[in-house]
Amino acid sequence: MLLAIDVGNSHTVFGLFRGEELVDHWRVATDAHRTADEWAVLMSGLIGASDAAGAIEGIAMCCSVPSVLHEMREMFQRRHPGVSAVVVEPGVRTGIPVRMDNPKEVGGDRIINALAAVKLYGGPAVVVDFGTATTFDAVSARGEYIGGAIAPGIDISVEALSRRGAQLHMVEIATPRSVIAKNTAEALRSGVVYGFAGQVDGVVDRMAAELADPAAGVGADDVTVVATGGLAPLVVSECETVDAHEPWLTLVGLRLVFERNTG
Repeated sequence: MLLAIDVGNSHTVFGLFRGEELVDHWRVATDAHRTADEWAVLMSGLIGASDAAGAIEGIAMCCSVPSVLHEMREMFQRRHPGVSAVVVEPGVRTGIPVRMDNPKEVGGDRIINALAAVKLYGGPAVVVDFGTATTFDAVSARGEYIGGAIAPGIDISVEALSRRGAQLHMVEIATPRSVIAKNTAEALRSGVVYGFAGQVDGVVDRMAAELADPAAGVGADDVTVVATGGLAPLVVSECETVDAHEPWLTLVGLRLVFERNTG
């Protein structure tokens, strides 16, 4: 069994693979103060309660929280000695050329998402990841990571609005009955859902236009748009440009990187 771990700023996602099949998965809050022992207890409890539980033969992880990365490394060494562990960081082979001014500043999860998108759909592609931030990552027809865009995430935007608006409060984000709302709660839902959907469509349209290469026979319509991330279900159905929703895209990418680096 391969254990894939995607540590984000807000949530950590665990996935268990048997071969290429994702047989179980869990999402927990990321706590930067959690110790290696606490991570071990949490992980053991989740895996132990799974019907798909089995011996962990490999671990693949990407992490955007340095303090968690340190504790995870310690947990691997103490709880899973001898198990091959691949942590996505500079020097790890991903198979995705990074065409950025400073490739080392690109988050590992963004490269992993690009890898998985190319594997599943080919290039050119745009990956939209709805997490703490909403990120847009562009992949060329040759499978190169060529850049992206970063916008405030849904939760961050809603929290900021509730703090700064004296008569506004936190609401559950769900699809509103109509764009023109009849009360404050519905108005907030409408602004968030349709506002973020419009943002996604606007950014994606511009990226697709830049990815188009008429000389090579690649048009904007040939760009595949893949949505992922824990908050994607809130707005993806309202996005006109999204072609596919892959909730476990990062876990798939981690499996691919593990296979590439361990043979």
